[in-house]
Amino acid sequence: MSWIKVVVAGYLDRVTKLLKLAASAVLILAFFPCEILAGETLSSFLGEARFEKRRVFDDQRYPNVVVTRKGTVLVVWGNDGVVVRRSEDGGKTWGDLIQVAAAGYHGGGTTVDSSSGDVFVFVEERQPPAPLTLCRSSDDGKSWEIQKATIGKDLKGNTPSMHMNEHGITLERGPHRGRLLRPSRYYGPNGGGAEWPLQYTNAIYSDDGGTSWEVSAPFPENGTGEAALVELSDGRIYYNSRVHWSERPRNKRRREAWSRDGGVTWKDWRIVEVLPDGDQGRTYGCMGGLTRLPLKDRDILLFSNLDTEASHRERVTVWVSFDGGGTWPIKRLVDPGRSGYSSLAVGRPDTPSEGWVYLHYEHDPFKGSYLVRFNLTWLLGGELTGNGVVPQFGKEQERGGS
Repeated sequence: MSWIKVVVAGYLDRVTKLLKLAASAVLILAFFPCEILAGETLSSFLGEARFEKRRVFDDQRYPNVVVTRKGTVLVVWGNDGVVVRRSEDGGKTWGDLIQVAAAGYHGGGTTVDSSSGDVFVFVEERQPPAPLTLCRSSDDGKSWEIQKATIGKDLKGNTPSMHMNEHGITLERGPHRGRLLRPSRYYGPNGGGAEWPLQYTNAIYSDDGGTSWEVSAPFPENGTGEAALVELSDGRIYYNSRVHWSERPRNKRRREAWSRDGGVTWKDWRIVEVLPDGDQGRTYGCMGGLTRLPLKDRDILLFSNLDTEASHRERVTVWVSFDGGGTWPIKRLVDPGRSGYSSLAVGRPDTPSEGWVYLHYEHDPFKGSYLVRFNLTWLLGGELTGNGVVPQFGKEQERGGS
């Protein structure tokens, strides 16, 4: 009889625990947006507000930041030789400089192949137009070798330049899944201000793991360059570009367009009135950062650039869109001091980088750089722009402090 009581008591104890777990699940269902429950990682970008900043380079220019398939954070840098630094703990500590190329300019567009795990860095011999070297790492950024590759010409017969763009991406949806795609540009035959009317931004893409690259159609507006792109949850590519030709309308504002064919063509371009293109005291833009949180069915985008009326580069700031670039309702100042080019990346699930947003930006002015990491909660503590609505994420997801 005592044996039966023990068995029944144990059974009731397990039932009680299961009921408590079920009740907790109901509370979570009622509290959090549905995308968290679909295997997504929005909750990891929330919680208590977090913000950290550290110096990563002390001279030179041209930033990118990417997160490898293993979750290693790589900061890429240099206009007199190209180097990277690695962090395997989500950005808490950083390794020494690793040389990618002894000479040359970092051309931006650093691309992680999410299929193979390889990382590509583009090095131009000098200020473009210039010869290009493609460097590849197959060991998570620890060592680099030259990758033999071919890059085609665009529809106008022009060879693209790489300088100086936000990082590339691997497409995750649709018929072009696995494609490598990065922004590029046509710099004109000689480069320089006299050829701004001839210049335009575009993209290059590879369907064979980086061995050969095709060139997209031009962005539908001349005078553009130094762009950024992300893939949206419906498979479209959102493209956001700098403009630096003073004859263009509203040339102190960013440009945007979309691709529905995996980055081959760009349609429906328009001026993004809410997003500044560099300091507003002169008619010359600035490279900006762009990334998307890794959610399945929701397009939360982050954009970085300068937010100042001055005639010099300062006040790097991050804007947030909750509708795939349709509106940008909130922004937060990152650094009130001198700053310039910037690059954004987000952490990967189930790695030390999970839940972090990374911003790598020029400083002092443009001599050296900082790496800042923060979460979405910290961004929600920013300033409303009046362009769109900030969603309500629940009690633990309200706008956080600094």
